[in-house]
Amino acid sequence: MLELNKIHCGDNCDLLGQLPRECIDLVVTSPPYDDLRTYGGHSWDFYGVAWQLKRVLKPGGVIVWVVADATKDGSETGSSMEQALHFKRLGLNLHDTMIYQVAGTGAKGSNLAYWQAWEYMFVLSKGKPNTVNRIEDKPNVKAGTVCTTGKIQRAVGTRQHPEGGTVVHEFGIRENVWRFASGNGHNETTGHPAQFPDKLARDHIYSWSNPGDLVLDPFSGSGTTAKAAKELGRRFLGLEINPEYCAIAERRIAQQVLELEAV
Repeated sequence: MLELNKIHCGDNCDLLGQLPRECIDLVVTSPPYDDLRTYGGHSWDFYGVAWQLKRVLKPGGVIVWVVADATKDGSETGSSMEQALHFKRLGLNLHDTMIYQVAGTGAKGSNLAYWQAWEYMFVLSKGKPNTVNRIEDKPNVKAGTVCTTGKIQRAVGTRQHPEGGTVVHEFGIRENVWRFASGNGHNETTGHPAQFPDKLARDHIYSWSNPGDLVLDPFSGSGTTAKAAKELGRRFLGLEINPEYCAIAERRIAQQVLELEAV
C-alpha cells in the first residue's frame, strides 16, 4: 500500500498496481486531452489506468473523469465519449454526464464552428454511489412562497408552514452544468499548463465522499485534488509522472499546512 496523504512520483499504472483491491472511495481527475498538451513528453496508457481504477475502487465508489476532445482534420476526436463507454464495458455505471462550463477563457476550437465553452465531467460509479451530497446553491425564484404541489417540493426543496402547505427554500439543488473560470485565471499561479479550478475539485469531493474517505487523483498535476481533499478532511493519494509537477503539488500541500498552523 502506498503511503497516504502524499504525492507519489512515477507511472500511474505501476503505482496503482501497488494498491489493494477496493480501497478507494473517490477518484477526481483530469487526464491529458488527446495530444493537446505534451505534459513534459510523458505518455500514458488509458486502458491500463481504466482497468486499475475499476480494480481499486470500492463498491459504491465514484470516479469523476474531467475530459474534452481535440479537433483534428475538421473533426472532433470523440475520445472523451469513447473513454466513458469503455468504463461502462468494464462494468461501471455512467452515473451522470455533467458539464464543466469554462468561463472567461476566450476563443477555443475551430473557426468553422461555434467556440467551445465546456468540457465533460463523467461521473462513473461502481454500483449505486455510497455517498451523494447534492449541493443546494441554485436561487429559487419562488423562495419564501407557500406551495402544496409535491412536484415543486421535490424540485426546489421546502419546509413545513405552520398554517399548512410548505415554504420554498431560498436555494434549490444545483443542476449538472457547473460554471467556473478555468485554471490559473481562477486559482493561484502554479506553473502547470492545465490546472482545473480548485472549486471544481472541492465541489466534487464534497458531493461524492465524506470526511475520512480516501480520494485518489492518478493524474495529480499541480495537486489540486489532493489540496481540496485535505481541506475537506479527506485522506488523499496523488500520482504524477512529471517530477516538476510533483514538486509543485508538494509545495502547495505544504503551504496549506503552514497556513492552517498559523490560524
